[in-house]
Amino acid sequence: YDRIKRRMSKEGGTVKLTAVQHLTASAQAGIITAFVTNPLWVVKTRMCATSQNDLGAYKGLLDGLYRIARYEGIRGLYRGMIPAMFGVSHGAIQFMVYEEMKKWGYKRTPGENRDRLDNFEYLLMAASSKIVATVATYPYQLVRARLQNQKLEQEYLGVIGTIKKTYRFEGVLGFYKGLAPNVIRVLPGTCITFLVYENMCAFFRDHARYND
Repeated sequence: YDRIKRRMSKEGGTVKLTAVQHLTASAQAGIITAFVTNPLWVVKTRMCATSQNDLGAYKGLLDGLYRIARYEGIRGLYRGMIPAMFGVSHGAIQFMVYEEMKKWGYKRTPGENRDRLDNFEYLLMAASSKIVATVATYPYQLVRARLQNQKLEQEYLGVIGTIKKTYRFEGVLGFYKGLAPNVIRVLPGTCITFLVYENMCAFFRDHARYND
């Protein structure tokens, strides 16, 4: 993500990116990540859906990757790639909001010459950006979950059918069922991840200056 940002920025990365550029950079990083990790998710999903004693069960990650590639080809390793592309929007929105809040944080104290924000500010911005991204993309996650979790009788028929049925019987609020527990579950990990990331970046920047 940082490398993409630096490549998009002019004058060696010293020029601040716009909100759209941050959105584009995070989306590109998300697509690359999805492309690299999708085969792993395919194997994990199949291993979770079967017991070790089931006929044809994978012995492990490498065995799963080998057998899928051998019997199903590359297409088998990239099943579910299209839905994964839609999932990229969550991270893209989150990073865009986070970067814009960071710019606002620096502008809020223009008289101070500082190259990093306080840890509390990072935590607050990480939590806020995660909430915004979750609210914006939660309807998609709910539709996907309902399609994946339905039984053999198939209560929901496709994406459009799921959207129509949810809106008809539950209204707009039906697309946000379980939002609060989901936010509470993901916020701690998000805050810790961004806090560690910012502090590690600051550490390496200071270390580079010291060596220079």
